[in-house]
Amino acid sequence: MSLYSYIVRYDSGFAPNPFYGSCTLATCKPKIRRYAKIGDWLLGTGSGDKKVGRAGYLVYAMQVTEVLSFDQYDTDPRFSNKKPYRTGSRKQSCGDNIYFREVVPGPWSQRDSFHSSPDGSVNSKHIGRDTSVNRVLVSDQFVYFGGAGPSVPATLKDKLGRHIVHLSVGQSRFDDAHLLSEFEHWIESLGDMGYRSPPYEWLDLRKRN
Repeated sequence: MSLYSYIVRYDSGFAPNPFYGSCTLATCKPKIRRYAKIGDWLLGTGSGDKKVGRAGYLVYAMQVTEVLSFDQYDTDPRFSNKKPYRTGSRKQSCGDNIYFREVVPGPWSQRDSFHSSPDGSVNSKHIGRDTSVNRVLVSDQFVYFGGAGPSVPATLKDKLGRHIVHLSVGQSRFDDAHLLSEFEHWIESLGDMGYRSPPYEWLDLRKRN
């Protein structure tokens, strides 16, 4: 079992998408989506940008319980609610089930989403990056705090002294069994699993309004 740690630069409810009973990572982070296996953990922490100031705070943690292709994700009725509806509610607008094909194999189409161009047309850059790894990570064992998560304990370090929080571009991978056990105990100590509070960007909008 491994743990992949990274910064959730834009915590909008899109990547990851913690709604409708599962947490999914269907876009961004191609390296993590390529290598993460069932049983592995993903840890996303807040941005250290001065406008955000959430470095070292938990955004979400999910244990991978299923891995799907984009085609499987698109056609699985369990995830139909995750297809974006851009003029709907905030939750509907940030759906991450955005890639589909008319013919398999064939070119990818992209639904109007957070990864489309501003006018709703396809964004070829995002299509290329997202579909470079045809894997969607799914979890029904997750906790999502969005913009209100606790600070990750400073004691969560591996044998080399590396703190579990990744603080730069990219990601860190940990396979220290003791660290992973301590991490799981900490997650359990936080209480109920699942969706706990809104994404940072939603909370930020409330402050501005």
